[in-house]
Amino acid sequence: MKTVHVLVVFVLLALASPPAFAPDPAPLQDFCVAIKNTVDGVFVNGKFCKDPSHVTANDFFFQGLNIPRPTNNQVGSTVTLIDVEQILGLNTLGVALARLDYAPNGGENPPHTHPRATELLLVLKGTLFVGFVTSNPNNTLFSKVLNSGDLFVFPEGLIHFQVNIGKTNAVAIASFGSQNPGVITVANAVFGSNPPINPFALAKAFQLNPNVVKNLQAKFRNNS
Repeated sequence: MKTVHVLVVFVLLALASPPAFAPDPAPLQDFCVAIKNTVDGVFVNGKFCKDPSHVTANDFFFQGLNIPRPTNNQVGSTVTLIDVEQILGLNTLGVALARLDYAPNGGENPPHTHPRATELLLVLKGTLFVGFVTSNPNNTLFSKVLNSGDLFVFPEGLIHFQVNIGKTNAVAIASFGSQNPGVITVANAVFGSNPPINPFALAKAFQLNPNVVKNLQAKFRNNS
């Protein structure tokens, strides 16, 4: 009887486990090309998909990622994200990609997080200083100087950054483990929120004068 009781408890605990521990369900079809007009869509595996008989190779195609992007902005970088909005065939496949262009001498992709994806960065050209910071309480910085051909991994949800420390333009390719990785740029979210966060709350959090916080908020609201 004791064995039966133990098995019952084990089963109940398994059933009560949070759903976060369960893996995503496997797709039940080869692909699910996203479609916005659901009148012509087929409801498969919880998603509206284009009728497979209407799918073409162009639904899985994107052209022009080799073209350099401008970097004459406040941070000196441009991120060109290729997700399900650009390639409808990415829907349900759990991947995305981005091209990153950096200006010389300090062009950066400022500290940010991807709440839904791990990122794998491949440097194609130039020299980047990159890193990520672990969660509280340690806040350990893991950083590295990368050159052409080098790879670096940024774990899901952790704050990370890249800075071009070379004298020429730099280019990298980032791959993500989600079709919609999301991005939260720390400075923009904190100082450029709408409506703004109470400056006295931020002053205490960052140990700054409230007037400094107000100036930062005005700057980030103007840049948004």
